[in-house]
Parts: sequence; structure tokens; C-alpha cells
Amino acid sequence: MSKRISRRGFLRSSAAVSTAMAMSAVSYGRVVGANDRLRIGIIGCGDRGRNVHMTGVHKHAQTLNLEIVAVADPWRLAREQAAAKAKEWYGGEPKAFASHRDLLAMPDVDAVTVASCDHHHTRHLHDIALAKKDVYLEKPISMDLDALNKAVDAVKAAGIVVQIGTQLRSMGTFTGCREVYRSGILGKVARIEQCRNGERPYWYGYLKRDVQEKDVDWKEFLGDRPAKPFSAVRYSGWYGYRDYTDGPVPGLASHYLDLVHYITGATFPKSCVCMGGTYTWKDENNFDCPDQVQAAWEYPEGFLVHYSTNFGNSSGNSFKIFGDVGVLDMVNWNAPVLTAEGGSKNKGAIRGREPVKEIARPDHFEDWLRCVRSRGTPHAPLEAGYQHAVATLMAVRAMDTGKRMIFDPAKREIREG
Repeated sequence: MSKRISRRGFLRSSAAVSTAMAMSAVSYGRVVGANDRLRIGIIGCGDRGRNVHMTGVHKHAQTLNLEIVAVADPWRLAREQAAAKAKEWYGGEPKAFASHRDLLAMPDVDAVTVASCDHHHTRHLHDIALAKKDVYLEKPISMDLDALNKAVDAVKAAGIVVQIGTQLRSMGTFTGCREVYRSGILGKVARIEQCRNGERPYWYGYLKRDVQEKDVDWKEFLGDRPAKPFSAVRYSGWYGYRDYTDGPVPGLASHYLDLVHYITGATFPKSCVCMGGTYTWKDENNFDCPDQVQAAWEYPEGFLVHYSTNFGNSSGNSFKIFGDVGVLDMVNWNAPVLTAEGGSKNKGAIRGREPVKEIARPDHFEDWLRCVRSRGTPHAPLEAGYQHAVATLMAVRAMDTGKRMIFDPAKREIREG
């Protein structure tokens, strides 16, 4: 038999070697065998950490062979509740910490989920990358672009699997909407809009005035934020304070913007303007996140994306993509429809109101966990999170300065323009 190798075989072998060399030793070493148990840590044990992250992960404990082995939260009561739930499910005694740093120091934790306060997300992501754990990270992923750029670089160097918590990408209805958009049936799309309103701001629903200072690691909660005396309202109602979040654009519109990118294929807006303020809910809590906001982004693909929140009246909610032939109406996430409403009657193939066909996908946690094992790319990778983070940061800066913002993808900079 000849030992000579064909040119095609040589190229195939070379490609395999190159791929193996490109895969860092860290990333290669973290491939989990199908029969090995994944050991998960939970960072942030509030309502979302316990009732969404823990429940979402545990749902797949049997099929994907995993257990929750550690929890971390500055509030003793929250982490004790999370630890008790993990013990009930898995029988072992999970480790419980006030700081994420102690959890990340555990060598036998493979992956973590993060449902901490917004001002911690970028620091947690950076520290997780340095610890070389895979991560499911809640949005918004940053309040500062420079810090985010550094965290993104650390993630790429570590080769970890990142799933951003924009779980609407994993809904079959929105994947169906993406296929409708790609078909071109809407004609020329020039405007996309969402109005997401409520009777009151969502942060009021989190207030717990009975939180005790002795139960909270206040310094851990503050992180790099300005030093302030302990406040149960500030701790539990952090969603309403600009020290810890920037309000409904990063809090709610991040989901919307991510869907705009997912459905249309757009990545970064080229410009943004935004206005907002507190007009209705002025009281003794002194919340400073806006209860009214209007933002608009211009995309190089040739359409305008508009978002507004009215936290003084719950009517007027909408989520629509407008084409010159018809409308994709997604205000009901579970039952979006395609309609000829407002479009040219002479152009279109749309008849009446047509339900959008759902395209089944694994749920967001299952997708992430499977990618942790396979080292594949999840539904909402870091790149997607970075794109909608840039868009929300542009809006916040425009709101604060009263000036139009533009983004330079090559330099990864936001500036006035």
C-alpha cells in the first residue's frame, strides 16, 4: 500500500491539526464527557436566581446529568433559601458564600449562572473568564463599555461557553418570525417599534423593607459603586436606582433589541437618540431610574428602531415590524401574526391575519447546558450580548447628555456624532 497522501487528504489532515492547535489547552481540557456530572454554581440568589435559573437548570438534571453544588449572594436569607432548595433536589450540602469570588475559587465547579444586580454583571463576567468557568449571564451585561470590552477580551482568551439571558431567542415563535422576515413577504422594512408600558415601574414589586443590615454583606453588594449607608429599600429596590442599573432601556429594551438583531440579522446601530425622566412616580423612595423613556436607533440596514416605556399608564403596548406590504405583529409573544394591515394592497401575498408558524428549539437553559458539553455555540452567544449592550449603552449616554450617539465597531467606541 502506498504511504503517499493525496493533496485533499493532506489539506484535511492539516485542517484538523490547525483546529486542534487553535483550540486552547484550557478549552480542550474543559470538554465534559457525556457520562460526567456537570457541577453548577449559582451567583445571585434572588427571585430570578432561585425561581428561574435554579429551576431552569434543575429541569434538565436527569437528562444532562448535573447538580447544583454552590450558591453565592450578599443576602444571607437568599443564599440559605437557594442552598436549601439545592439540598432538597440533590441531597448534598451545597457550599454557600456571600461573594462570587469564593464560589469561583472552587476547582470542581464547571459552570455558573449569574443573576446578580446589573452593576455586577461585567465584573462577574470578567472574573468568571479568569476562573475559566462556563457561564449563563443575565442581561444587561454592562453599564460601562470600556469594562465590557475588557471582559469580552478575557472571555475570548479563556475559551469559555457564554449564554446571554435573552431567552426570547429560544422561543419557537420568534424563530418563526425570523423565517417570515427572511422570506421578504413584508416588503421594504423601514420601521420597527416596541412600546412596553405599565401602571407603575417594575422596581416597586421588589421592595422588601424588612431586610436587616446584619444579614447583608453591604460592601459586597455595593461593589465599585459609591459608598452609602445601608438601606433596605436601596438593597431590595436596586432596579430603581441609577447607581445599580440604568432603567427600562437596558432592563427591558435589551430583550427587544436582541430580537431585532436576531430576526433581521442586524448587528450594531450606527446612531441613537434618547430622552427620558421620572415624571409620574416621585415619592419618598427617591428612585431615579426613568419612568418615561423614548429611544430611537438608526441601523445601516436602512431602518429605524424605536422603543418607548410609559410607567404611568399600561395601555398602548405594541411590538411590530412595519413593511410597505404588511406588518409582523409580535405583541403577543406566544401567538405572533402576519397581517396586510396598512400595506399596499397591490403588492402583497398576505391575506387577512395569518398566524406565524412556530419553529421548535431547545429552551435557553437546555441549549446552554448542551453547549457546555459539546463546546458548541449557544443561541445567544457573547457576540449577541455585546451587540445589544452597545445599543442600550448608546441610548443611556444619549439620554444623559441630550446628544446623538454613534458607534464605531472597529474601535469599539461610542461617541457624540
